[in-house]
Amino acid sequence: MKLRSLIGAGLAAGSAALGYALLEAHWYTLRRLTAAVLPVRARPIKLLHLSDLHLTARQRRKVEFIKRLADLEPDLVVTTGDNFAFADAMETALEALEPLLARPGAFVLGSNDYYSAVFKNPIAYLRGSSELQAGRRPDLPTRAFRDVLTRAGWKDLDNARASLQLGLGADALAVRLVGLADPHLRWDHLPPPAEGDRDRSRAGLVLGLVHAPYVRAVDRLVADGADLVLAGHTHGGQVALPLYGALVSNSDLPPRLAAGLSRWPGSDALIHVSAGLGTSPYAPIRLACRPEATLINLTPRPSQTGHPGQTR
Repeated sequence: MKLRSLIGAGLAAGSAALGYALLEAHWYTLRRLTAAVLPVRARPIKLLHLSDLHLTARQRRKVEFIKRLADLEPDLVVTTGDNFAFADAMETALEALEPLLARPGAFVLGSNDYYSAVFKNPIAYLRGSSELQAGRRPDLPTRAFRDVLTRAGWKDLDNARASLQLGLGADALAVRLVGLADPHLRWDHLPPPAEGDRDRSRAGLVLGLVHAPYVRAVDRLVADGADLVLAGHTHGGQVALPLYGALVSNSDLPPRLAAGLSRWPGSDALIHVSAGLGTSPYAPIRLACRPEATLINLTPRPSQTGHPGQTR
């Protein structure tokens, strides 16, 4: 009788946890962080980081949440990939991003901007980094999606470099951007430096973008001079333990770095890994890891050190 009671209690607890995880996947939130990465007397910059929307055509609440983020009036919008799950959701993703396209922006793409979602054993996620099925060909309208973003003026940073200026006059900030195509697909190649890129004095801020924060990729961006690396892919672990954090990162990134703002080990650079706003449509759960967008307030470095810092 005792064993039967224990089994019943375990099943009840498991059902309750699953029910909560299904609800949490739709509990969208805005995180606010501060990162001290700007020159000493620079004007603060509001950077909105989006990742892993994994939109489907019927996710209207998520669309409306993303559209309202334009009310934050960010100085710069960065998206780090995995925007839509199926071909019929490309227009849904563009609808969600449309109010933000009026702002300066930059992006890299993820594997799920090329390959539509397919069912996988959810337990396999806990065993290590996921892999694409052998022989699959890209089946999403990637080029059409990319073209809309670039026509709006957003910088395409898949294995590419770009620069932009935020603000006007004496308050203007020169920003250098470098990005990698998705390391999860092994498509990442650091682009050669453009003329003047090695002259650090020409950029008040260097941002590195990558979808999947594999260690080799982040190391390359940091060695290239990035003050702040922006990434996604991990879903913050998707399933986390309270007071412990993520169990996995779906890459070789240590799980303790799978979400949030951290100093990259062995450097002065910071990395922000977004937990993202979505999940695979075949595993629509989150546990102790709410779907998120992040507004990062970029502020001047402490004058006594001149090195990047962070506060939460």
